[in-house]
Amino acid sequence: MEFLETLYSRRSIRAFTDREVEQETLDAILSDAIESPSSSNTQPFKLAVATGTTCRQIGEDLLNNYKVINKFQRQPALLKLFNFLTSKARPDGDHVPILGKYPGIFQERRIHTGRGLYEIWGIKRGDRKARDASLARNFTFFNAPVAIFVFLHTGMKHTAFIDTGIMMQSLMLSATARGLGTCAQGSLGMWRSPLENHFNIPQGYKLVCGISLGYPDDSDPANGYRPKKISLDELIIESKS
Repeated sequence: MEFLETLYSRRSIRAFTDREVEQETLDAILSDAIESPSSSNTQPFKLAVATGTTCRQIGEDLLNNYKVINKFQRQPALLKLFNFLTSKARPDGDHVPILGKYPGIFQERRIHTGRGLYEIWGIKRGDRKARDASLARNFTFFNAPVAIFVFLHTGMKHTAFIDTGIMMQSLMLSATARGLGTCAQGSLGMWRSPLENHFNIPQGYKLVCGISLGYPDDSDPANGYRPKKISLDELIIESKS
């Protein structure tokens, strides 16, 4: 693909086929990601790549944890807090994503994006069961055959987050150019313990998020969904002059 075609073709894919990703293709995508720039070439990131049985087992563990935590949401406040604090399913990620409301305009954009997806899937606002089921699919990677877990070394402070984000974008664009799809998911950073059972994670590296990767299921209309992006006026900070 031409670069701009790749850039504008990338979507957050939320439905994958069961087609396996060839190891040669996966290695090529990961090699492309390594070419990303980083502060003083420090490259403060590492990836845990789950495929096959490992991918399925981690997905099952994450899904079970989600189901336990989600059940607490319907309980009285004090009981919910007690169960949350004492449960083995309590999130143990290193950088747990925002679980409540986002601040200000960011919550508005979040709601707009969620509503767009629910409309495509035909999920009504009051259909709690369908909404829970759609959220649960995050933890089995939307049926993707590859789950990539992203770690960074916090010794590099904020530059590690910048460098890791750049690397992730390179990875996702490489996958798009090769006919695959990806979905970057903060939800996959909620639990670290299932990963510890399968990977020797080096000391000092903290889990940030995950990326589902595979071949898009073109029969799912959500894969063509493109939420509204901000305008140039919203992007650019006005000068004082």
